[in-house]
Amino acid sequence: MIIQPDKLKDKVEMFEASSLAELEERISRKIEDNQAILLEVYHVSHQLTIDQNTGRKYYTAVVHFKKM
Repeated sequence: MIIQPDKLKDKVEMFEASSLAELEERISRKIEDNQAILLEVYHVSHQLTIDQNTGRKYYTAVVHFKKM
């Protein structure tokens, strides 16, 4: 599969982590990767969910990257 960066205008990625710091790190790494193909962050949505059975926290985020 060949991806042509000049044709890529929008990209949405989803992230999940067990801590907020880990989630931030994953998103930061992906921002750097996407800057290489000229995509910038357009919108970020995040959420904290707690598993009722285990009490474990799940941090999730959706990041919309867009060519500016």
